Amino acid sequence: MAHVLVINSSLSGDKGQSTQLSQQFLASLPAGFTTETLDLVQESYPHLTMSEIGAWMTPESDRSDEQKALAALSDDAIAQIQKADAVVIGVPMYNFGVPSQLKAYFDRLARAGITFKYTENGAVGLLEDKPVFIFATRGGLYQGTSADSQTPFVSAFLNFVGLKDLNFIYAEGLNMGPESAEKALTAAKARIAELAPAVAA
Repeated sequence: MAHVLVINSSLSGDKGQSTQLSQQFLASLPAGFTTETLDLVQESYPHLTMSEIGAWMTPESDRSDEQKALAALSDDAIAQIQKADAVVIGVPMYNFGVPSQLKAYFDRLARAGITFKYTENGAVGLLEDKPVFIFATRGGLYQGTSADSQTPFVSAFLNFVGLKDLNFIYAEGLNMGPESAEKALTAAKARIAELAPAVAA
């Protein structure tokens, strides 16, 4: 049975458009999937510190209780994404970037020797590739412009750790009036209808 990890980062919780679209995507999947949801606002990660990085670099048998707790933040996040057969990420745009909660989560996924390594040919991602569906919701129109920092950042990071099968679903202009919002959400739902059946393929 396929397992889908859902990662939501909207400050609006269930009322957030990115969260609602990710839920619509799940509802469109064929039967036979298990799901696990991580709400990065309700279960937020603190900003990364050198103490936490030091815990990663300390052999497990030598870690103090404090280091074990710090290392578990990253260890558990990596195990969670390794377990998944597909990943769904809700990414609203805040001040031209991704939510800080999502950045803090990404910081726990980047672990040298575990999720990536450097070789003479450059960095190599170590996570097994799997489909990732990114629901990018924006109040204005940014896709394809220099103001869209989200798409290149999310793409570069996920590629870096080995996730290359990326599918972006955009819903833009959500704060530009009811007609604009309806048009954007209709287009996003049509994209969901296209992509959902492919998850089972």
